Amino acid sequence: MSQNDVLVRVQGVDKVFRRGSEDISVLRDLTLEVPSGQFLALMGPSGSGKSTLLNLIGGLDQPTHGTVTIAGENIASKSSQQLAAWRARHVGFVFQLYNLLPTLTAERNVELPLLLTSLSRAERQKHVEAALGVVGLKHRTRHYTRQLSGGEQQRVGIARAIVTDPTILLCDEPTGDLDRKAGDEILTLLRALNSQGKTIIMVTHDPHASHAAGRTIYLNKGQISDTMPE
Repeated sequence: MSQNDVLVRVQGVDKVFRRGSEDISVLRDLTLEVPSGQFLALMGPSGSGKSTLLNLIGGLDQPTHGTVTIAGENIASKSSQQLAAWRARHVGFVFQLYNLLPTLTAERNVELPLLLTSLSRAERQKHVEAALGVVGLKHRTRHYTRQLSGGEQQRVGIARAIVTDPTILLCDEPTGDLDRKAGDEILTLLRALNSQGKTIIMVTHDPHASHAAGRTIYLNKGQISDTMPE
C-alpha cells in the first residue's frame, strides 16, 4: 500500500479515560491504516474499544498518545473549534438509534449539516433532494420521524451523513436496531455507496453485517487483530 492510498492512519494510539481516581486504558499502542475507498468492519466484544476508535477517527475525541491522520491531516493536534469545522467538511456519522429530530421532516433532518456551510437555501435543497434520492426516499421528504419505519429512519440518517459528500463515512452499529430485512437493505445501501468510492468504517457486533464489508478487523483489549479473538 503506497502512502497516497492511505486515507486513515492511526499510529501508536493510546486512549486512557479517567474515572474517579482510576485510569481506564481502552486503546493500547494501536496502529491501523485504511486505504481510500475501503469498506472496513470493526468487530470485537463490548468494551474492546471499537466505538472509542471510531470517535478518534471522527474527531469526536482525541488520543492520550499517538496520532490520527486523515487525508494527510493530523487531527489529533487540532483544537476543539478546529475539529468541529474539520468534522463538518470531512465526516458523515451514522448512528444505531438514528439521532433524528422528531420535530423536523426527513428533508429538514438531512439539511442540518448543510446549515454549517455557506450554501444558499436553494443550493441546500438541491443537495438534500440528491441525498434522499440516493437512499430511495424522495417520496418521503415531507414525512416526520413518527411516520417512518426504522429502516426508513436509518436511510434518512444515511442521507444526512452523505449530504455534504464527506471524505469518510463512520457507522456505529447501523443495523443494530433493525430487523434482518431492514438491516440487509441498509447494508446493501452502504455497499452501493462504497462501490461509488465512499470510504466506510463500520462498528458492528453482527458477523452477518460484517460480511458486507470488504475487510474485517477485530479489537480485543484495546488492540487490533485480523483474526477473531479466541
